[in-house]
Amino acid sequence: MKQQGAHPEDTEGTPDASSRPDTAKEPGGAHRDVAHIDEVEGDEPLLPARVHRPSDLMRLVGGVLAVVVLLAIAAFAHGTTSGLEQDINKGTGQAPDLLIKIAGLASSIAILLVPVAFAIERLIKRDGLRIADGVLAAVLAHGVTLATDLWVARAAPDSIQDALTQPSPGDIHALTDPVHGYLAPVIAYMTAVGMSRRPRWRAVLWVVLLLDAFSMLVTGYTTPFSIILTVLIGWTVAYGTLYAVGSPNVRPTGRTLMAGLRTVGFRPVTASREEAADAAEGGDRGRRYFVTLEDGPPLDVTVVDREQQAQGFFYRAWRNLALRGFATRRSLQSLRQALEQEALLAYAAIAAGANAPKLIATSELGPDAVMLVYEHTGGRTLDSLDDEEITDELLRDTWHQVKALQSRRIAHRRLVGDAIVVDRSGTVILTDLRGGEIAAGDLLLRMDVSQLLVTLGLRVGAERAVASALSVLGPDAVADCLPMLQPIALSRSTRATLRRLARERAEREREAVLEASRHSRPPRAHEADDSRPVVLDKAGKKAVRAEQRAEKRAIDEALDEAREEDMLSQIRQEVLRIRPQAPVEPARLERVRPRTLISLIAGAIGAYFLLTQLTHIEFGPLISNAEWSWVAAAVLFSALSYVAAAMALLGFVPERVPFLRTVAAQVAGSFVKIVAPAAVGGVALNTRFLQRAGVRPGLAVASVGASQLFGLGCHILMLLAFGYLTGTEKTPSLSPSRTVIGGLLTVAVLVLVVTSVPFLRKFVVTRVRSLFAGVVPRMLDVLQRPQKLVTGIGGMLLLTACFVMCLDASIRAFGDESTSVSIAGVAVVFLAGNALGSAAPTPGGVGAVEATLTVGLIAVGLPKEVAAPAVLLFRLLTLWLPVLPGWLAFNHLTRKAAL
Repeated sequence: MKQQGAHPEDTEGTPDASSRPDTAKEPGGAHRDVAHIDEVEGDEPLLPARVHRPSDLMRLVGGVLAVVVLLAIAAFAHGTTSGLEQDINKGTGQAPDLLIKIAGLASSIAILLVPVAFAIERLIKRDGLRIADGVLAAVLAHGVTLATDLWVARAAPDSIQDALTQPSPGDIHALTDPVHGYLAPVIAYMTAVGMSRRPRWRAVLWVVLLLDAFSMLVTGYTTPFSIILTVLIGWTVAYGTLYAVGSPNVRPTGRTLMAGLRTVGFRPVTASREEAADAAEGGDRGRRYFVTLEDGPPLDVTVVDREQQAQGFFYRAWRNLALRGFATRRSLQSLRQALEQEALLAYAAIAAGANAPKLIATSELGPDAVMLVYEHTGGRTLDSLDDEEITDELLRDTWHQVKALQSRRIAHRRLVGDAIVVDRSGTVILTDLRGGEIAAGDLLLRMDVSQLLVTLGLRVGAERAVASALSVLGPDAVADCLPMLQPIALSRSTRATLRRLARERAEREREAVLEASRHSRPPRAHEADDSRPVVLDKAGKKAVRAEQRAEKRAIDEALDEAREEDMLSQIRQEVLRIRPQAPVEPARLERVRPRTLISLIAGAIGAYFLLTQLTHIEFGPLISNAEWSWVAAAVLFSALSYVAAAMALLGFVPERVPFLRTVAAQVAGSFVKIVAPAAVGGVALNTRFLQRAGVRPGLAVASVGASQLFGLGCHILMLLAFGYLTGTEKTPSLSPSRTVIGGLLTVAVLVLVVTSVPFLRKFVVTRVRSLFAGVVPRMLDVLQRPQKLVTGIGGMLLLTACFVMCLDASIRAFGDESTSVSIAGVAVVFLAGNALGSAAPTPGGVGAVEATLTVGLIAVGLPKEVAAPAVLLFRLLTLWLPVLPGWLAFNHLTRKAAL
């Protein structure tokens, strides 16, 4: 089937059908009709005219970071920049005048002629789209240079201005341009049209750039930092333009594939596109074709192009960053490297004695694609086999192939179901070797064993999978893989399958608990009429408690019966039966976790903000003049907040829970929120505490969810109320402040965005539903006990009041009457900072809370010299000092089995 949408240059340098006559010459000299040969059967999808390459985005990000680093060096390393300029001026000042004039003249002419010459060459080859991209990039680069010049002249620090400009040789009262208005657009144009990918044009480009930079430096019309910034701006704008509008699609078509096969000596008749295999591993496995020949057996052909190779780039980049050096192949890999790697692995696997597809030819399909030609294997993948077709002999044969690879230190890296093929004779063939490694280390080899154990266990069960591995590899080799038996070491598709099975198990357990609860609860006579209150005597209360205990026993028994072990646990148990002394502690494979990375970045930003605020403060006189009575008051309010937090929790728990132990749990939360985000750590700790206190798991989650829901509502109402009071303090009218109006409008816009985007809407609904599942029935139980409701709401109000008074006391400890702030203003600042801290992914909201509180206090009229130490004292009392008592309380409650 003929494809549409590919760019005209996608077959440049390749004998495509469009550039060949309609006849091809046979070896004997006769001509034959080939019009029918260029047909590709199957649903060959239409190619999009443009694609957004991740590599362009990465280059854009890299360019932006380089610009930021350059400006930072110019701003903070003034001595270095001045010395560099003096050294360059001294060196270039010795250049002959004739050489300088020749270089300036040549560069001035070439800087205009080279882009025009390349444009003419592209237009002759009917590649006008690239020229249009280049012109657009040049226009945008010119706009960026104008904005940069304006910023440097009017708003940039003096150090940056000194690094990017110098007195003009023609007019000592004028400064040179920080960015060259003509050079940056030329660089953007030449980058966007792809001159750097052609060796000859690339050489010309570098010569022109070096000549122009040399002539501008020696004549004193620029600085080294200005030249570097100009190049970075042009380069960054070019790749930003290419990623925004998309690059012309250069994927080879089916006709190009047929022509490429002829160049390596085959005479294809038809080619049919095979269905795409599992795309969860990044989608970079290439397009696969089944090709029939005029004579000889059919072929399996894999085509890999730049676009497919770029797919999954960000996933591979993150795995390489997060895991310890053996996660995946390199994120950026040229087509030549990919071709050589797959060919090497194919030959190495066969040499090791394993059954693998035999590679018989390789070839380039133009500058942007390669093909690998294999002998046709036939057969079906393990995923497509029926359960009864997966015999023990087939399992052992699969392990024999893996053993053959491991005997030569070859790691497959992707032993999933669609990489294991069983041919018509029942022989197992390992395919998809592209991501493997030769001379692999022990960790990679053990990861292959653990991956195949899980792959087979998901099909035939853990017992048969482990038994087949033991019969081939032996108990020692299987036992050594247990530390690798963890989700992070498995393939992406396997992890997705395990998560789906975990959700299904949780749903079955939930249904079993609900069914047991319904059957174990007998109908009660006093519940027949809900219109009048029921007063129970002592015997009736005992009967109710007995029924509740019976219901709890029935639920626990049903939960035990419905509980299922996950596949990884089942495999561990099977291996431990053979080797009880086998190591089961998971190996540390992660170099960095996403939460840790986010915490470090946010913490660094917060520390930088605080340090910049504190560098202008003299703490000696400030501390000596501090009012220690207010510091003591702040400590008291901070301690009282834990009592209020216990009241806020117990108000939504109808069951009887010890109050003092609940206070201790809130103190323990001070330790937990340092190692986990505040909104997550507190919820998990309180839920665990209530479960240990005898509250059923579902009801414990519902109680904490009800507390969170009421707390959110109170928080919003208090923020609006105090914000309204703040806006009316200094005005006789009752109109609210602009801050409140702006906040409401911002919230409304966010709500509209979340509700209009399906992905965001589903994400929010899922999280809220999981958090507040069962909250409504729990709230009905609480509403029947007004005393509990008053305790809960009163505890929330008291908790907010304690924090507000603690912050106010911290302000008064360092300020005086002239720097006082109203309670309403302090409340607004605290509520806003607390909301941001709860939303921030950093432990305890580190960084976000400090920045918000400091900026907020300054905005309401407090001097920076008072706001910064006040926030520091407040956070010291509410976050850092309680860590040690929290750790002691956490250990105490753990020993008492209360956590």
